Amino acid sequence: MSIGNLMRLLSDGEVHSGEQLGEALGVSRAAVWKQLKKLEALGVSLVAVKGRGYRLAQPLEPLVGAKIVERLPASARHHLARLFVEDHLPSSNAYLRERFEQGAGHAEVCLVELQTAGRGRRGRVWTTPWGQSLMLSVGWRFEAGVNALEGLSLAVGVVVAQVLEQHGVAPRLKWPNDILLAQRDSGELGKLAGILVEVTGDAAGPCEVVIGMGMNLSLPEAMREAIEQPVAALFDDVPSLSRNQLAADVVAGLLAMLAGFEQQGFASWRTAWNERHAYADQPIRVTQGSQVYDAVAGDVDDSGSLWVTASGQSKRLSGGEISVRRRL
Repeated sequence: MSIGNLMRLLSDGEVHSGEQLGEALGVSRAAVWKQLKKLEALGVSLVAVKGRGYRLAQPLEPLVGAKIVERLPASARHHLARLFVEDHLPSSNAYLRERFEQGAGHAEVCLVELQTAGRGRRGRVWTTPWGQSLMLSVGWRFEAGVNALEGLSLAVGVVVAQVLEQHGVAPRLKWPNDILLAQRDSGELGKLAGILVEVTGDAAGPCEVVIGMGMNLSLPEAMREAIEQPVAALFDDVPSLSRNQLAADVVAGLLAMLAGFEQQGFASWRTAWNERHAYADQPIRVTQGSQVYDAVAGDVDDSGSLWVTASGQSKRLSGGEISVRRRL
């Protein structure tokens, strides 16, 4: 019995007895109970209804590959080679890197309900409960070398922001890889999504890229409190949004962007990024290796580098392990 099958039975939000769940899954009530305890340990909120059974604290919509593909526009289906929907993986990025090693991977998309070893930038762990986020990776092979991909992660941020705007929210972009959204209660910007771009190749020849994105849709209160930074969840603002529709919209946007990025570069996305710049002209704190200094954020340039003013001098931040935070 997989946790995914159990979650799909519970996803309607109705009360299900242990006996009913066991019959549907072909296991004992004791086995069902053990899996329910595992779900709670994974951050899934369950409600026990005395004498009747269990239900999810809130209904959820499992991802279904056929539903996602049928909602893609024809142009996106033309670019898409294959779409995978997995119940759980260590990492969707690692999954597509393995696909590249097997000779596939290009124009492939992997969505996963639960990641057990997902990573963000700088090695941070990205964890959300089963079915309460949108976690996906896209693989793409570029004929040009690594240098032609400057600003790619920022273009991904613009694509995702534009999709969210179509659904009535107003995200902001934080250089280089984060998408922020005002929290419902405080209005403070919290991290909604993170982007991780991994490139294999060299400066001159073909290279293979895996783009990973994780977005918070629902976050239990206990998990919000455990995260050491302000966070946001999309369903706080648009609770009726379909996960499958959102997945289709993001996949379509990314495929369209990737199909033209090698020819257009980041320059064609620069203005759109700067229009959504979370910290434009604001005081920031920059951490670059062991060096920490205060600055004022400027715009990004055609290469995706961020210009800042520090100690009266302009400085260009580009690549590497650089962290930028708003200075209060």
